[in-house]
Amino acid sequence: MRKKDPNKREELLPMCFECFCKNGIEGTSTQKLAKACKMSSGNIFHYFRSKDEIIIDSTAYCMAKVEEEFMQNAPKNYEDVKRFLREVPYRTAEKHGEKYRFMYQVYTSPKYRVYGNEFFKGVRERYTEYAKSLEPKLGIPWQTLQSLIYIFVRASVHYALFEDEEYLLAQTRLIEEILPAIVQKYSAAK
Repeated sequence: MRKKDPNKREELLPMCFECFCKNGIEGTSTQKLAKACKMSSGNIFHYFRSKDEIIIDSTAYCMAKVEEEFMQNAPKNYEDVKRFLREVPYRTAEKHGEKYRFMYQVYTSPKYRVYGNEFFKGVRERYTEYAKSLEPKLGIPWQTLQSLIYIFVRASVHYALFEDEEYLLAQTRLIEEILPAIVQKYSAAK
């Protein structure tokens, strides 16, 4: 048996994920995956043990990349918050809506739910670290920032899934309205 090239495997993950996003779990055959990866059906299993492994690994890998992009666009200071609240949900829906829909199909399935729990544990940890990094910049306790981040992320993902603008605007309006009061509260406490 040939030695597996980990770089090639990583290169295949986004191709497999895109194929799943377009066709769903049931609609994605080994042949479709192989075609998306420009290889034979048998060759794809040189890099993966099973279709389940492809589903699990490609979903985690690609959604982590989506999250990285989200975090790169995240505001670094108070002045940038309004831009972020107004731009990011729409860009996320346009660019990643299909990915979020597939991710939820995978992670809400009883078969893969444990992997969803594992993935979202990592998400919580990363958002907590982000909130902690903002605390000294904004003067707001990270626990409060974490709550605001969760509200916004939930609204953005909901919009990406369903394009429900009413839900999105209600959440972002709430954040815009309460953030100045939170900033004032903690700046007055100094």
